[in-house]
Amino acid sequence: MLDALDYVRFGLTLFSILDPFAAIPLFLLLTDSRSAQQRSATARTAALAVFVTLVVAGFSGDLILRLLGASLPAFQVGGGIVLFLMALSMINAQLSPQQQTPEEASEASDRSAVGVVPIAMPLLVGPGSISATIIYIERGTGWQHKGLSVAILALICLGIWVVLKLAQPIGDRLGRTGLNILNRIFGLLLAAVAVQIFANGLRGLFPALG
Repeated sequence: MLDALDYVRFGLTLFSILDPFAAIPLFLLLTDSRSAQQRSATARTAALAVFVTLVVAGFSGDLILRLLGASLPAFQVGGGIVLFLMALSMINAQLSPQQQTPEEASEASDRSAVGVVPIAMPLLVGPGSISATIIYIERGTGWQHKGLSVAILALICLGIWVVLKLAQPIGDRLGRTGLNILNRIFGLLLAAVAVQIFANGLRGLFPALG
């Protein structure tokens, strides 16, 4: 198991990467013609899809790394770079290309199951969140570590469901400016975490740096 602070850091980092507040405008746009009950169901579908995707990715991380022939430190360096690029986009109050490309955005209106695509994937779950999940889960061993990791993922996805369920009142209250401020705050936090993950990876690849 890791220290308690590591699990808190994992939860805050992953929530900052997923950043459900950034998904509110698109969520409202894609569910504009739906009732409150249908919006709630869409939010629940999106949160469940995020949970399943991250659990599968996190627990298959060791297999993925072995198939790629990559070490965890190398993955940390690559993941840190991806997270830092996402953080820069968040600080500029923009969706990063790692989250959603213009082509995916234009195709979104044609989807019926918008809770899964494009809200859960690729808007919420992308290379950044998958990388962070694999990195943190691979850092510890034992069933207690795995259980706590799943519990944290479940708690985060519960938060995503609440934010998306309340997307209309949150959007009305905060407005575009308020949402951008939140995104910038999450971006700053994510930038700091990305640099730390990158530094940890470098120390693993080059022990002399430690």
